[in-house]
Formats: sequence, C-alpha cells, structure tokens
Amino acid sequence: MSIDENTAAKVAKLARIKVESQDLKALVKEFNDILGFIGQLNEVDVEGIEPMTSVTPQQLIRRRDNITDGDKQTSVLKNAPLSREGFYAVPKVVE
Repeated sequence: MSIDENTAAKVAKLARIKVESQDLKALVKEFNDILGFIGQLNEVDVEGIEPMTSVTPQQLIRRRDNITDGDKQTSVLKNAPLSREGFYAVPKVVE
C-alpha cells in the first residue's frame, strides 16, 4: 500500500494538523515508511507464540470485592437541601 499527496493531505486535515503544500512530500515519505515497517511486521511468523502484556511474566494481584462501607443513607441525606423517599430531590431543569 502506498500513500499519495492527496491522501496525506486528507489524513492531515482529519487529524487537524496544518501541513503546508511544500511539506506534503516529506509527510508522504513518512507515511510510506511507516506502512513499509508495518508490512515487515506482518511478515513475521508468530505461530505458536503466546500474547504478552509485558516483557516480564506477571500475574495481576486481585483482591476480594467485599463491601466495607454502606448503610449510611440517612447520614448522607442529612447533607441534602431537600430529600424525598430516600433520595436527593432536585428541581426539574429540563422541560
């Protein structure tokens, strides 16, 4: 795949990057270099290789999901200027 100047200008516009017309050729070369490198990566045989999240083997530390706080509805609602049926009451703002 190859990028031409029109495509590079469109990509720059979509990315909201101002690129002067004299700089488009350099941008086209950079895009094509990147696409060439991606092509090289696609040629690498990765059959049988496990995906990695890091270069060193790691195990995520998990914790139990225990509720340690709660049942404070009345003390929380003390801060409310107006409450109704166990909830904050707010004025209607959308018609």
